[in-house]
Amino acid sequence: MSWSFAGRRTMLTVLGLAWLGAAADAGAYPIYVSNEKDNTVSVIDSDKLAVVATWKVGRRPRGITLSLDGKWLYVCASDDNRVDVVDTATGKVVRNLRSGPDPELFVLHPKGNPLYIANEDDNMVTVVDVETNKLLAEVPVGVEPEGMGISPDGTILVNTSETTNMAHFIDTTSYRIVANVLVDARPRIAEFSADGKRLWVSSEVGGTVSVIDPDARQIIKKIGFQIPGITKEAIQPVGVRLTKDGKRAFVALGPANRVAVIDTESMEVKKYLLVGQRVWQLGFTPDEKLLVSTNGVSNDVSIIDVETEKVLKSVKVGGYPWGVVVGPK
Repeated sequence: MSWSFAGRRTMLTVLGLAWLGAAADAGAYPIYVSNEKDNTVSVIDSDKLAVVATWKVGRRPRGITLSLDGKWLYVCASDDNRVDVVDTATGKVVRNLRSGPDPELFVLHPKGNPLYIANEDDNMVTVVDVETNKLLAEVPVGVEPEGMGISPDGTILVNTSETTNMAHFIDTTSYRIVANVLVDARPRIAEFSADGKRLWVSSEVGGTVSVIDPDARQIIKKIGFQIPGITKEAIQPVGVRLTKDGKRAFVALGPANRVAVIDTESMEVKKYLLVGQRVWQLGFTPDEKLLVSTNGVSNDVSIIDVETEKVLKSVKVGGYPWGVVVGPK
């Protein structure tokens, strides 16, 4: 059969639209997973619980988040010292945002701009306008900054420094540190509760999660973990996510291959969920029916039913899955 140029272009357009439709069914949430070794992002359909697309990004992608409307996926390309901006409609990197060396994690202001980036190699938090790519500020912090959390009202940014073992409270107007809270060794994640009344900070080497009163800037409770048959050294808290109603916290425990479920009122561990190997980060679907864990060594993610607190399925992704974020339908 002979095809004109116009006919070939029409056919390519149809095929392209079919691919996009398959990659993101209208009734499903797209789950985005950064694969640190493969330099890719895996896209998982929340209904099919299967990978429907794989996108190329910069080198050693780790931190990952979305614009408020879900149109832009921001990815820390750590070895390229930049943040990639991916068009979620096409899966293509359309531009880059400036960053300091080795960006690892970041957080968006609740209004969607600016972006606050932890740059591990220069002990700095970089503040970037996502629309203009203008550098707004550089905030000196402790050694090896990583975790980034922001209060629901956007007034306080918290950065954790892995070597200084502190949570740094930063005023988002003045870009100055207003307080420091000493936590246990190698803090990784800072996560505010939805009402802003509690801040949860995981300490990977210390093996604890510190629950902090962000107004008093004091630790209320340190939560420890004990798993039969697992050595204390293997229990390394990293990712933390809290339900919107504030009743439960989920904590990824690294090489313990477990996610802890915590009652936030009693601050006691309710149960441990067995997931893949070396569980890193966690992400809810917007309706909070599913929780996704990235399992770095087994190269998969675990899909957890939030209501029943049971693992439904593991889904193979790329090499060394690290970060996860879930978009709107």
